[in-house]
Amino acid sequence: MTPISATSPAPGPAPAQGPRELAACVRAIIDAQEPQVAGWHTAEPPDAGPAAEPAPAADLGVLRALAASQHLANFRLWHVEDQARRTDVGPEVIADCKRRIDGLNQRRNDLIERVDACLVALLTPFIPEGAAARHNTETVGMALDRLSIVALKIYHMDEQARRQDADAAHREACARKLAVLREQRDDLARAVLELLDDYARGLRRPKVYYQFKMYNDPALNPALYARRGE
Repeated sequence: MTPISATSPAPGPAPAQGPRELAACVRAIIDAQEPQVAGWHTAEPPDAGPAAEPAPAADLGVLRALAASQHLANFRLWHVEDQARRTDVGPEVIADCKRRIDGLNQRRNDLIERVDACLVALLTPFIPEGAAARHNTETVGMALDRLSIVALKIYHMDEQARRQDADAAHREACARKLAVLREQRDDLARAVLELLDDYARGLRRPKVYYQFKMYNDPALNPALYARRGE
């Protein structure tokens, strides 16, 4: 499958957007995550996704772009987290990593909420009247975020399983972990599609869960607003 770019979709005729098409779109998003990780290690794209829009449209193309942007935020976060563990650099480098991690985490969480908002907008017209007001412990957006991280783990564990500068025991241990990661990815992907089916059948209702991160907000973090009067 061709990887989905972390950019806005090209304009074109609007396709059908029922529950079946939504499930196919989410399946395509999941299937694209591993190829995207591989491709971004060769050429990381600029992020021109629609994250700044106030309200995601009920559109499958917007959903794909939001999911790709969220995945790209995780890709960048992974590699900054690696740099933050270095012990051969000064504290100013680690402090810069910390600030970048905070920003990327905020973007990642904002995009999870936007993915869920887009999914709710897409699903709401098709939810049967009188559908049960039951909610899952995890939203589809949160699950796609977990799958994004699993895709990153699979890529990097596969690298470790093929390392020629490591001994055979290391490669074998990583190969076993890689098999577990792939099984977990398949299990979670299946659970996401089953949850979408529950929504379409009226067994559950989708909902956006806002995390309201406080540490990046100068109006909510006392370590930031307390210094204004100094």
